[in-house]
Amino acid sequence: MSIRSISPIDGSVVAERTPASAEQIEAALARARAAQVLWREVPLTERAQIIERFCLEFERRGSEIATGLTWQIGRPIRFAPSEVRGTLERARYMAGIAAAALADVDPGPKPGFRRFIRREPLGVVFTVAAWNYPYLIAVNSIVPALMAGNAVLLKHSAQTPLCAEVFATCLERAGLPGGVFQVLHLRHEDTERVIGDARVDFVAFTGSVAGGHAVQRAASQRFIGVGLELGGCDPVYVRHDADLAHAIENIVDGAYFNSGQSCCGLQRIYVHESIYERFTRGCIDLVQQYRLGDPREQETTLGPLVRTAAADAVRAQVRAAVADGARPVIDERAFALSKPGTPYLAPQLLLDAPVGSAVMREEIFGPVAGLMKVYSDAEAVTRMNDSDFGLTAAIWTADAAAAESLGAQVRTGTWFMNRCDYLDPALAWVGIKDSGRGCTLSAIGYEHLTRPKSFHLRVTT
Repeated sequence: MSIRSISPIDGSVVAERTPASAEQIEAALARARAAQVLWREVPLTERAQIIERFCLEFERRGSEIATGLTWQIGRPIRFAPSEVRGTLERARYMAGIAAAALADVDPGPKPGFRRFIRREPLGVVFTVAAWNYPYLIAVNSIVPALMAGNAVLLKHSAQTPLCAEVFATCLERAGLPGGVFQVLHLRHEDTERVIGDARVDFVAFTGSVAGGHAVQRAASQRFIGVGLELGGCDPVYVRHDADLAHAIENIVDGAYFNSGQSCCGLQRIYVHESIYERFTRGCIDLVQQYRLGDPREQETTLGPLVRTAAADAVRAQVRAAVADGARPVIDERAFALSKPGTPYLAPQLLLDAPVGSAVMREEIFGPVAGLMKVYSDAEAVTRMNDSDFGLTAAIWTADAAAAESLGAQVRTGTWFMNRCDYLDPALAWVGIKDSGRGCTLSAIGYEHLTRPKSFHLRVTT
């Protein structure tokens, strides 16, 4: 059975690939292992030059890449170029800090000894990437893994096989030696077999909580690292002293960008009672200005979900939340394309959702958010922590000291003030609870793609 990428725009086949055979998988693993032995000896400056040439090639193809995103996942063309820019930002940053991040660690002098800790590459890194931000997700592990001296095998989502091939083409044009980076189009069962293969030394997975458990099971008989970037049901708090217009603009964008198909998209909105009515009115007004339509048109600000089944699943979650007492305040009839049995789905804002309802407990991978009134900072923290997820959380306030104090109490991987839904490559990208484990980006991200080796040298004279 072939792997087919179906466009949510019109149901056409964007790409069709034959899954790798057992022989092809074996050859790729053997080639990666052999290539890595040579690649780890390439000086870091030469690796950095290759990554910069990769960036230049990727940048040159920017328009083509953006159009491909629109066709493969339905992101409006007016927003698609931002992923090109973000990918370049992360790639260049991670390459730029590699020398410092990978430098030997000096524990200090000891008479008669020379001592240091060296960060050595793991070997072969297997990246299993998700479709919703196909370049931004994959680049988080690909570039630092290569810079650290690892070989990389990339298995991308069946929805975005062309994105994997763009990485391969750009790295080849950049002069990366053969075998150091390879793409495998795989079925689920073959993905699990690769994870279990002794030639794979680390797995970087991005996907659902269920997918994360499957990866852990596949790796359970081996002593290898597994990085898991999983789901989210991210909360935000609009404090009484927030800049209201700024908060409304940021939060609506954070909840509905990419049709809500983001692991760190905002979903639970807690608003102080003193500004609740004004915030709610402003939020409704702004959501109603979205234009749901063909993502190839510049006027479209909300594209289809990735597939009809995904949209129908979100519709079911909204119905469940409403049955529990949530109150929908966006008239879906104003969004003519939004119809059951299609991937086109109107945005929705749910008020008065009970704490146990779907919108406040589950990850809703669509343009839906729940809004709740709170009466104090303490209540907001309690509500924000009441989740099985912990990827990001945010606050809008004029009081930086309060933001830092409250952030220390919220159990999350990233805490924002007066912004959201952005990965700063200088900061660790990490989740807790069901949002996963491990870390990408920043200097700390290199620690998960290398192993420490201690040198304890007694000096004789």
